[in-house]
Amino acid sequence: MGAVPALPRAMIVVLAHNEERRISTCLGSLPLGDAAIEVHVVVNGSTDRTAEIACEFGGVQVHEYKQGGKSRSWNRFVLDEADRAGAYIFVDGDAEITSGSIGALIEALDANPHANASAGMPRNGRGADAYRAAMIRDHGLFGDLYALRGFFVERMRANGIRLPDDLIGDDSLIGALAKTDLANEDDWRDDRVVVCEGAGFLCEPTRVSLGSLGEQYARMVNYSVRHHQNRIITQIMRGPGPKALPRTMASQYDEWLPRFSERRHPVWWWIDRQALRRMAAKA
Repeated sequence: MGAVPALPRAMIVVLAHNEERRISTCLGSLPLGDAAIEVHVVVNGSTDRTAEIACEFGGVQVHEYKQGGKSRSWNRFVLDEADRAGAYIFVDGDAEITSGSIGALIEALDANPHANASAGMPRNGRGADAYRAAMIRDHGLFGDLYALRGFFVERMRANGIRLPDDLIGDDSLIGALAKTDLANEDDWRDDRVVVCEGAGFLCEPTRVSLGSLGEQYARMVNYSVRHHQNRIITQIMRGPGPKALPRTMASQYDEWLPRFSERRHPVWWWIDRQALRRMAAKA
């Protein structure tokens, strides 16, 4: 009988959608020369040169899916296609990872055997200090940079626990799954997510201009949809738990939309109105 091959110490999964402007910076900030770390770029629903640019980097495996959606692609690659690994490091394709971050995330998991996840911290932006303080206080997790223990991912696979394919934003639910250890909120423990101060990421600052107003508006509507989706997810996690997560959030809209209304905030009222209309059209 031949020797059983050792698991890679870590697998970096870069999730990218139309990131041709930033993907080189992102990949250039990763430890591509480390033989113990595999790097995979998951390009989903892109119409630009993201995949082509990623293929120019040595030591990178590129997976291109025509259908978009970060959560859908997360499920497809991590739960259905990826090999086993000791730890999975998740990076957004527009993030630049600070030196030493990947090793720090792995070491944080090694030093905290009770933890299912370790989280990197934002290093730039107007709200970075406030975000870092909140992460430390609440054991928060940003989708831009975090790690999951390999055994935790194996348990997700074994229990058939998946992110809803049309979920906007993976980080809130991933954090909840890690803190509950794949149970409902009765088993919530904040210390199952370790905030790693030695791991950080830089994002391109948002530049508000006349040409970017449309993009900003669409982003705010997405944030509103995410807000209402999270209200549904919270009730599921407080009740039956993650095994009851739906395959799609849209399958829940008929039941939940009659309970939702616009927030009274003068800005969010109109944004919520557009988001709820979009959700109703997909119910």
